[in-house]
Amino acid sequence: MPKREDIRDILVIGSGPIVIGQAAEFDYSGSQACKALREEGYRVVLVNSNPATIMTDPEMADKVYIEPLTASVVARIIKREQPDALLPTLGGQTALNIAVQLSEMGVLEDFGVELIGAKVDAIRKAENRELFKESMRKIGLEVPRSDIASDVSEAIEIADEIGYPVIIRPAFTLGGTGGGIAYNREELREIASRGLELSMINQILVEEGVIGWKEFELEVMRDLADNVVIICSIENFDPMGVHTGDSITVAPAQTLTDVEYQRMRDAAIKIIREIGVETGGSNIQFAVHPDNGRMVAIEMNPRVSRSSALASKATGFPIAKIAAKLAIGYTLDEIPNDITKETPASFEPTIDYVVVKIPRFAFDKFPTADPILGSQMKSVGEVMAIGRTFEEALQKALRSLEIGRYGLGCDGKDQEVTREEIIQKLRFPSAERVFYIRYALKNGFSVREIYELTKIDPWFIEKIKNIVEFEEKLKKFSKRHKIGEIPSDVLREAKRLGFSDRQIAHIFDCSEREVRKVRKKKGVIAVYKMVDTCAAEFEAKTPYYYSTYEEENDALRTARKKVMILGAGPNRIGQGIEFDYCCVHAVFSLKDEGYETIMVNCNPETVSTDYDT
Repeated sequence: MPKREDIRDILVIGSGPIVIGQAAEFDYSGSQACKALREEGYRVVLVNSNPATIMTDPEMADKVYIEPLTASVVARIIKREQPDALLPTLGGQTALNIAVQLSEMGVLEDFGVELIGAKVDAIRKAENRELFKESMRKIGLEVPRSDIASDVSEAIEIADEIGYPVIIRPAFTLGGTGGGIAYNREELREIASRGLELSMINQILVEEGVIGWKEFELEVMRDLADNVVIICSIENFDPMGVHTGDSITVAPAQTLTDVEYQRMRDAAIKIIREIGVETGGSNIQFAVHPDNGRMVAIEMNPRVSRSSALASKATGFPIAKIAAKLAIGYTLDEIPNDITKETPASFEPTIDYVVVKIPRFAFDKFPTADPILGSQMKSVGEVMAIGRTFEEALQKALRSLEIGRYGLGCDGKDQEVTREEIIQKLRFPSAERVFYIRYALKNGFSVREIYELTKIDPWFIEKIKNIVEFEEKLKKFSKRHKIGEIPSDVLREAKRLGFSDRQIAHIFDCSEREVRKVRKKKGVIAVYKMVDTCAAEFEAKTPYYYSTYEEENDALRTARKKVMILGAGPNRIGQGIEFDYCCVHAVFSLKDEGYETIMVNCNPETVSTDYDT
């Protein structure tokens, strides 16, 4: 289908200030959308209250309003600008909620503004817990046993019937805000009253606690011709009970069989059709019982989400840009893939590497905060690493966090821990739990014991065990040999498992410089592989790379003058989206002066890590 000619002016709502659960990823998605819409000749009116964003730059939209993101303020802007359409699916939960409020106030009808991307009914069906539950039953999909409560006494009755623990999920909130896990009546009273207060419609879902089940997410896109593609599967390292924003996540999913994946894929396609998201992207979450394979649908975000930004960077598929183009009438097969220039967006991405995301926390800034992770999000940022193996990507991500670690361990930062401490740290999820899995393995815990304490899939524990066993192998070798005597195949294997030069130097009691010198002499040097959306089936035209230790180098060297720009890494308290803004403008300025720019960053939420910045 050609793009729509009956609309000219489109209002885009941003996500406002950075809050836990809604950060730089919505500047990334909003910027992509604004660029895409202007490319197609539409007049874009943007409203956002965050001045530290790329999307509020004058060149990103035809008209930019830096105003409070409330329904009444947006209504005044609609009255003034008279847009033909409103695109609410790229500004997070804030934009969705405002769109629903504007519809209920009659503003959209009064001024003839059409919602594109997702209609109000679709937003309600996805965000209203009762409507979502009914929709799932209608298409024959299981959901956890649950019921809706509008007051605390109702919540207690439901929990008594279902049995503890229960998960509280408020309607129309972000990042698990107001939610939590209640193990008894006392905890339920506290969480339920908070959740009811924070819900836009004073509604909470009291849900069977599927704690310990495996959690998966699928990023799904649909167009007006009812074509549906799965962009990326994401598996949570931590089981159900830890908010997905606080969990280590891995793409593509590693522990699903093909039959299980196809079942989940079919379910996701049914869900996006039933909820009624006509165009654009959605994030759909599932839980799978680790023993019997029972699968339940947990929730759906009928918009671009935090996971969409991760999936975009993991696959090279620009979800927000494509979502904007689908909203104006294009179909997936009409939109070219920017990276290959040959395949259309209807080709599902295929990746031949592993991506690991690890959240960044700020408990050091808030010493009285509870460090135990639950269903309410606590992380303030995240990092992403790409490798040929899970082990490599995990260790790269851990040293990207900027918490003083150079990998999973053996970096001079290890602690002496008792068996009791290990058990406590494994049983209660925290930012440090991945390090305690290593301590457990080094202290003789079996994979099964660690699984019973954490409910983390044994596949992941076995991979961490690979790292620990190789560390011991290196330590034994270092007792009899110096770093210069290490065989090149052993050194290459260390790199394949993600060991940094600092870790190897610590094991051999030498300097990092010595390790690097030996590596170069033995030909164990990093090469750069391309993120191409198609596992090298087609030639990629866009230089978007990750480092690994293999033989062939995909990076193309040119004769142009070059400038490398170092990004700011993960968002944290005191260092946020404003530094990405600086990086992006540095790139633009240097390009204007004729320089080739090389951007290095590990934050998947950013505009600077977009392949076309």
